Amino acid sequence: MLRSGLELADEFGLASVTMQAVAARLGVTPMALYRHVGSKAELLDGLVERLLTEFPVPTPGLPWDERLTAVAQGIRRVARRHPAVFPLLLERPAVTPVALQVRGGVYDALADAGVDPDQIARTERLVSTAILGFAASEVAGRFSRHSRKLLNGDFTRLLELLRSCIVDIAAPRGAIS
Repeated sequence: MLRSGLELADEFGLASVTMQAVAARLGVTPMALYRHVGSKAELLDGLVERLLTEFPVPTPGLPWDERLTAVAQGIRRVARRHPAVFPLLLERPAVTPVALQVRGGVYDALADAGVDPDQIARTERLVSTAILGFAASEVAGRFSRHSRKLLNGDFTRLLELLRSCIVDIAAPRGAIS
């Protein structure tokens, strides 16, 4: 069902994802979908999960910055594969158990970086927004006049800036870096 919703959005745009359209694609009645999702909102939450799980979650044994880089690169690849659906990640929070596991992996990396537990959620929001914003700008055409090489360099620089910010956030107050 989620695959069908994702295919519809890829082909015709996110607005085309309705319970009726997904049911038609599957050859079932819309009521049959309600055994799996209770509403269109739940269907969209499932699409968020699907987007967030299209790339492997990095193993906890890697250094924190490598894990965050892998997630960021995965997000960017998802944006390129699903430009019509990708804005959903900017519109809807991760709420399904599987989507929350992805976010939990980011939380764990931030904790391993030394971010204070009270600041992890905030730091994740800020880092995610920067990465999602870059990827959305790339696929929506805002960066269309720039070469892939330049964008790759810009993305690498963005990740360096975010890494520096995380290190600064994690530094104990009063410590000199």
